Parts: sequence; structure tokens; C-alpha cells
Amino acid sequence: MSGGSYYVPATSKWPVLGSVALGVMMVGTGMVLVHGRGALIMTVGLVGVLAVMALWFRDVVVESRQGLYDAQMDRSFRQGMAWFIFSEVMFFAAFFGTLFYIRVFALPWLDGEGAKGVAALLWPDFTASWPLMSPPDSSIPGPAQTFSPWQLPLVNTLILVLSSITLTVAHEGLKEGARETTRNWLLATLALAVTFIIIQGVEYYEAYAHYGITLEAGIYGATFFLLTGFHGLHVIIGATILAVMFVRIQRGHFSSDNHFGFEASCWYWHFVDVVWVGLFIFVYVF
Repeated sequence: MSGGSYYVPATSKWPVLGSVALGVMMVGTGMVLVHGRGALIMTVGLVGVLAVMALWFRDVVVESRQGLYDAQMDRSFRQGMAWFIFSEVMFFAAFFGTLFYIRVFALPWLDGEGAKGVAALLWPDFTASWPLMSPPDSSIPGPAQTFSPWQLPLVNTLILVLSSITLTVAHEGLKEGARETTRNWLLATLALAVTFIIIQGVEYYEAYAHYGITLEAGIYGATFFLLTGFHGLHVIIGATILAVMFVRIQRGHFSSDNHFGFEASCWYWHFVDVVWVGLFIFVYVF
């Protein structure tokens, strides 16, 4: 491709189909949340979204393998991925902001402190503390106990930090053309990701079965599952992306100087790891 050319993709049906599938999924989700029914509609929409993503990404891979993309397209992909990760940063910032607002403002107000301490009139016997073991409304059961951060949470933290290291080694191997090194260290990263997911599942079981930490256990239970649950979903998504990268490596895709698909997956995984460090500090330790 000449230096002055720019690849213009053919008219694509995927944006329209993706929007329709996403709309169906959200309508179904709203029906489930409001009316308790609509799971089928939500599932159909979700399957449609996943199918559109898979087919759309397939087309991008085919175009890339055909050598249709130039340096400008590479910059476009990098900018797009950067903005996507920024949107994810804002996504989690909202959840962390919720946690901080509750702990720094709402609970002290209910205990009579601060400019809005008049809120203490609602529950005059309430004493602010975190973790909130006894919600102000006695009809809402709080958690029986909380997790020690130095057991499963610490293990999962070490696993994710180690996975970032193994993924970096895999990336460096790809840049040096050492495909076997890339494959082996990427496989190690996937093994660590699966281990993290399994341990998170064990923790959730323990939370419900023995610790009394549920979605109904007051604001502590709600924020715990909101933050760790969405992060767990991102780990599953990231692991799926890395699994696709592993298959592509096996098929001989990418080169030492043309592998942004792999690099983008590394960006995403490192972002997921950083978010977990924040969760470990503010959800489990403090």
C-alpha cells in the first residue's frame, strides 16, 4: 500500500445490527428488573450482541491479514482503544465514587456529623462505621463478618499482578519474533486468569454461605458485589480476549512489528489488574 493511501472499509451492516441487538438486550433487561419477566428477550439481545461482535471482529482480522491497513489505520485503532479504556476508567470511577461518597459523607451525616447531620433524626441510635455491619434500618440484615484481606483477596491480588508480568513477557517475546515464548507465557497468563476466576467464585460462595455478605446485606453487601462483580466480569472478558489472541498466535497471526490486536488485549488486561489493586485497597483493606 502506498504511503499516501488510506483504507476505506466497505459499507458495513454490523453497526446497525449491533445497535438493534443492544436495544433488544436493554429492553429485556429493563423488563426483568421492573416486571420480573423478559429474560428471553434479554438473552436474545445478548446473543445478538455477542454474535455481532464476533463477526465484526472477524471482518477486521480478515482485512488486517489482507494487508489493507496502513499506519493511519493503526493510529485510528490505537486512539479507539485508548478512548475505550478511558470510558472503562470512568465506569469504575463512578463505582469507586459511590463507595467514597457513602463512607466519607452519607454515613457521617446519618451519625449527626457534617453539614447535613440533621439526617441523624431518621435513625437517632445509628452509629457510623465501616464496614457497616448494622444498617440503620433494623429490617435490613447486615453482614455477619467480613473477609480478611490477607487470605483469598491477597492471593488473587498476587495472581493478577503475576499475570501482568507473564503477559508482558509474552508481549516482549512477540516483539522479538519469539513465537514459542509468546505462546507459552500467554498460556501461563490464561491459567492465572482462570485461577483468579475460580478463587473469586469460591469467595462468593463463602460470602453467601458463611459470611452473610449478600446483595441484601445493606450498603456494604451492595457495594461489595457491585465493585467486585463488575471487575470479575471484566476479568472474564479479558480472559476471553486473551484466549482469542492465543488461537491467533497458534495460527501464525501477528508479526514483530504488526500486532496491535495483541497489544490492545495487553492494554485491557493491565487496566483490569490496576482496577483490582484499587479494589483490594479500598474494598478489602480499608
